Amino acid sequence: MADHQEASVTLPSDPASVPTARRYVSDVLAEWGLGRDTDTAETVRLVVSELVTNAVQHTFGLSPTFTVDLRLERDERLRIGVTDSHPRWPQRLPAAVQQDNGRGMVIVRWLAAECGGRLSVTPTEEGGKTVWIALPWTAPVQT
Repeated sequence: MADHQEASVTLPSDPASVPTARRYVSDVLAEWGLGRDTDTAETVRLVVSELVTNAVQHTFGLSPTFTVDLRLERDERLRIGVTDSHPRWPQRLPAAVQQDNGRGMVIVRWLAAECGGRLSVTPTEEGGKTVWIALPWTAPVQT
């Protein structure tokens, strides 16, 4: 396998794009050797769902598209980034008991930490941001 692999997809900021992004990521990771039924694959799908949903819901129509980037670095670390063009960075919202939203970033941080990974946010040159999750790569080594 190469030292570095990358894949990305840009989709419209629309709720219908959430399952499309999740499927895309699942397909790419399967090509890279991560079984679809593994705990890691399930975690990645949930992280992508949360990040993409945030990009769709919290950009208030000011980011017409979002991009999902996947980077596998030296068969050791998987980086997943979701980029939108809205300047507002993710915020932990107060989540009332009856509230249906506001917990996405808490879930993402928890899942990343549980897998030995971390979350970061970086600005884009265009004034938006990319929310990154870095996870240890656990796919079996292909010989």
